[in-house]
Amino acid sequence: MVRNYIKIAWRNLVRNRAFSAINIAGLALGLATCLLISLYVLDELSYDRFNEKADRIVRVVFRGATEGGKINEAHVMPPTAQTLLADYPEVQTATRLRPGGLPLVTIGENRFNEEKMAYADSTLFQVFTLPLLRGDPKTALAQPNTIVLTQTIARKYFGDADPMGKLLNLKGWNTACKVTGVLADIPANSHFHYDLFVSMASLPDASAPSWMTSEYFTYLVLPEGYDYKQLEAKLPQVVEKYMAPQLQKAFGMSLAQFRQKGNHLGLFLQPLTDIHLRSDFAFDLGTPGDIRYVYLFGAVALFMLLIACINFMNLSTAGASKRAREVGIRKVLGSERLALTSQFLIESTLLTAIALLLAVGLVYLALPLFNDLAGKNLTLNFGAQPWLLPVLLLFGLLVGLLAGSYPAFVLSSFRPVSVLKGKFTWSSNSGRSGISLRSGLVVFQFFISITLMVGAAVVYQQLSYIQNKKLGYDKEQVLILPETGALGQKEAVFKELLRQDRRAVSVSMSGYLPAGPSQNNNFFVYPEANTSQIVKTLRYDVDYDYIPTLGIRMAAGRNFSEAYGTDSTGVIINETAAKTFGWKGGALNHILTNVDNEGRGKTYRVIGVVRDFHFKSLHERITPLVMVLSRSSGTLIAKVRTRDIADLLATLKQQWSELGVERPFVYSFLDDRFRETYLSEQKIGRVLGIFAGLTIFVACLGLFGLATFTAEQRTKEIGVRKVLGASVTSIVALLSTDFLKLVLIAILIASPIAWYAMNWWLQDFAYRIAIPWWVFVTAGALAVGIALLTVSFQSIKAALTNPVKSLRTE
Repeated sequence: MVRNYIKIAWRNLVRNRAFSAINIAGLALGLATCLLISLYVLDELSYDRFNEKADRIVRVVFRGATEGGKINEAHVMPPTAQTLLADYPEVQTATRLRPGGLPLVTIGENRFNEEKMAYADSTLFQVFTLPLLRGDPKTALAQPNTIVLTQTIARKYFGDADPMGKLLNLKGWNTACKVTGVLADIPANSHFHYDLFVSMASLPDASAPSWMTSEYFTYLVLPEGYDYKQLEAKLPQVVEKYMAPQLQKAFGMSLAQFRQKGNHLGLFLQPLTDIHLRSDFAFDLGTPGDIRYVYLFGAVALFMLLIACINFMNLSTAGASKRAREVGIRKVLGSERLALTSQFLIESTLLTAIALLLAVGLVYLALPLFNDLAGKNLTLNFGAQPWLLPVLLLFGLLVGLLAGSYPAFVLSSFRPVSVLKGKFTWSSNSGRSGISLRSGLVVFQFFISITLMVGAAVVYQQLSYIQNKKLGYDKEQVLILPETGALGQKEAVFKELLRQDRRAVSVSMSGYLPAGPSQNNNFFVYPEANTSQIVKTLRYDVDYDYIPTLGIRMAAGRNFSEAYGTDSTGVIINETAAKTFGWKGGALNHILTNVDNEGRGKTYRVIGVVRDFHFKSLHERITPLVMVLSRSSGTLIAKVRTRDIADLLATLKQQWSELGVERPFVYSFLDDRFRETYLSEQKIGRVLGIFAGLTIFVACLGLFGLATFTAEQRTKEIGVRKVLGASVTSIVALLSTDFLKLVLIAILIASPIAWYAMNWWLQDFAYRIAIPWWVFVTAGALAVGIALLTVSFQSIKAALTNPVKSLRTE
């Protein structure tokens, strides 16, 4: 029986090639989109779950707030790990990581520039599931000046030779490290990615007792089934016992007094599996994701699957009239409704199987582009992912049954007497509910499509606003040359060579940049001699040329100048800092006092105020900033003016080489670093735009199915109207009006929901657009236009049909 059903299904598929092709294509596109997004969502949710103790590992973080801004730091103080391990028995193991900079690794005559080095405690491998291929995980990082390499780096350095016991020289650190282990490459779905791990015992600062400095990423392993909130509730005791005395010494106030002023600070715990998707820290070990986008894409995948199934239903029922007599004859010959339902479900499952095969092929073709858009490295590998094939088969079966259930029950419910008399109709209740359901499904499809179109447009408008917003500094043609500290004493020579180049307008040396990776220091100050309130600011160490190089404008006072010998104790603040300090009548010549961790104070006099500029992402409000004169090194900033950037870079590269630097010459531009800050939003905008286009396309297939169904149901009516003199235009208008009503209903429903959703998304930006009204008008007009084009094709075809032929169908 099943074999017979499959044979009939195949014959019907071949007989109606065009109709079947549209049906399969729509379902395949929906399945492919759903599968692609599912791979993305599963990858995002899988971060750090490869660790065997993932559900027991937490990270200690530091949060606080003072006048001037919040403190959200993913790293904590050096003694935190050992203190919690000693004081709280529920802490079974603790380990720390600290980024190690950009070492130049030398092995004999070979030199390697690395970007992924970290210091790590010897307990690293007891906390994280990082299998060692060579070496003992308990002792590999126990001794000072020992190092563990990833498998890829070990092969890069030593080829097929055994790396164990070999020495690596870390230039700049003046350290020779012995290789004591080789570990498997860290999985891509880890929140940190390092290739070299140096023993934390090599770092003197790691054993410092200070609770006023941080930079140590600290992880704890808790007992199975233990609620980390119980330990978190005890952490204020740690602040009271260890941090408060040092706070008293540094700032001259007790913790209670500090809190009475509206300030607060404390240690908190973050589950390991939350780090990637639920972090709000300015600086972390990797680029975090965002759980909101996981929800968004998950919803898009679900909606695309629903739309594809809806299309299948509409297109199947649209062809019902062609199967009506077949159903009637089968019923007359004794077929039961269950048998007919089974036949149509098998047909829908067959079509779904074909669509699923096509969808898998589409996913293979689209993955490179999708990976590029989403910044991922997703794969569809049935060998490496054995669970994938049975899941896909089960998924295909469920979709086939879901998509085919409605048309199967509808087709099997035809009345044989009416059908064989040529009257293709159902009972009044069934017909009315069927029409209402199909109309509702079309409204739902266009509701989703319009919502996605509005979303993509708002994302584009916000990004355009960001790109064109006046930032308070000039980011165009600003060349950044990092790692100039490798020049040593020749750094000043290289700076002077660049300054003398006629294509360089101004040259500054500072690692503090308003866009992209930057040095960043908190700076706690007392305005005037008032020690009752401490204010948190950011501190920028700059030179005399920093402000003119970046085109920052002065609001009052002057820039640092070599003509004034007292500028070493002068500071320049921004307008927000002046407001925060509460100085009325101008900030010039006011006094700020900075206190170090030992309670030693240094006094500064305000010599200038710069206009507020955006030195943070536009996700955040401008906060107080203090600029201090400093002869820092390590990064050159040059404002250049030339059309031939390539020639300038070639000149600089040659000069770099002639100075005998072992590090390669690298550069970037400030405007590129600015754009990279919003890379995730750009990706989201592009992906949303593509999905909006796909949903419109798939929705139009469903609309085409409903238009076909309606035209076939009204064949005789159209014939009669033409005989009575109706024009083609009036008939097209008649058939199109009902569908336009559905699209207009979708617009009315989608507009407020899309506004709410995008307004919620925009709340993440401190500086944002007001959603323009024309976005909704444009999205609605596009939906109406596309719907008209889709419906008109079938309407014109029906209107041009010979009325004699239409009336003979009776």
